[in-house]
Amino acid sequence: MSSEGKKSILVAVGVVQNAAGEIFVCRRGESQHQAFKWEFPGGKVESGETVAQALARELEEEIGIQVSVCEPLMRLEHDYGDKRVTLDIRRVTAFTGEPHGREGQPSRWVPVPELHHYDFPAANRPILDKLLER
Repeated sequence: MSSEGKKSILVAVGVVQNAAGEIFVCRRGESQHQAFKWEFPGGKVESGETVAQALARELEEEIGIQVSVCEPLMRLEHDYGDKRVTLDIRRVTAFTGEPHGREGQPSRWVPVPELHHYDFPAANRPILDKLLER
């Protein structure tokens, strides 16, 4: 199927940052697209939701936090061949709750300079580059 025939999926992505400047990441499960790769938490924006609403819902479901403050970081598109995604990435700088893998997924806080040691999906490379340029 040509890329023109593929539907693009809008995904809200949270770059969750703590007071020490570390970033919270999770590892994808065996049955998920891009299995076993590390990722920034988030998920698909459902019909009728804003990106901020989807991000708040997904972060509550996935990592158990309630977003207080988020700001746009960047937006990008990526074609995986089998699917095309549009990532709307928000930096989350204030939240309540302690992030953890609510779905049993491995998760951890990582200092920004160490993010390049983790295997992220190709679509996340521009996010990593932006975070590492600071």
